[in-house]
Amino acid sequence: MENYHSAISSFILENNIDAIHMVLTESCHSVQEAAKAINVSQHDFVKNICLLDNKEELILAIVKGEDRVSTTRVGKALDIERPRLATEDEVLAHTGFPAGGVPSFGFKAIFLVDPKVTELSYIYTGGGSQLSLIKVETNSMLQANKGQVIRIRK
Repeated sequence: MENYHSAISSFILENNIDAIHMVLTESCHSVQEAAKAINVSQHDFVKNICLLDNKEELILAIVKGEDRVSTTRVGKALDIERPRLATEDEVLAHTGFPAGGVPSFGFKAIFLVDPKVTELSYIYTGGGSQLSLIKVETNSMLQANKGQVIRIRK
């Protein structure tokens, strides 16, 4: 787990991202667990959904914690066949991070960000493991991942 934390911390430092990396003792696997662990509203969290296209290329769909990703909308936005959810093993292989701890930046992917996410001034996102979070300004996240803002929620 320490390797995951140091990988994302190094990325934040090397890319001069204004973010706070928090390593906790409670699980942050779900939005509900994460909000409880740091005692903040679930509305400030995003989910990072790992999808794969038919060429096995990674697409990271970022939506607010209460929203769900529409794979149909993702496919239409990228003009590709509808992508599929990545398995836990594929998530780790493509991102370098375990499912439930994937950050919103720090690895190679096509990043899609739902417009509702950009309504927030800052977000809480995965911090590299199920025991960590990152608090980052939304604009800084968009600069770090070069994400396309497009409606991808159901």
